[in-house]
Amino acid sequence: MEQLNLTQEWDKVFPKSDKVEHSKATFRNRYGITLAADMYVPKNAEGKLPAIAVSGPFGAVKEQSSGLYAQKMAELGFSQLPLTRPIPARAAARPAM
Repeated sequence: MEQLNLTQEWDKVFPKSDKVEHSKATFRNRYGITLAADMYVPKNAEGKLPAIAVSGPFGAVKEQSSGLYAQKMAELGFSQLPLTRPIPARAAARPAM
């Protein structure tokens, strides 16, 4: 998997919640593209958590609306992994066409 250099600083357009743990994650999708994501989990959460898939509007990135929605849902007890759609400027590789 190609290594992405992810910043550990808060890089969102909304304030960070003190009720949520935030971390960065990467994974490879089914096309072999390495994607960056943000993990939002309620503070002091233990065991399995319910999860909700969150996607922002077309053209949005995880640092905008989907991250805000994910953070709010984590405050309510859900785990979240919003990500940016794999477009060339925000992914490590392009799919083979």
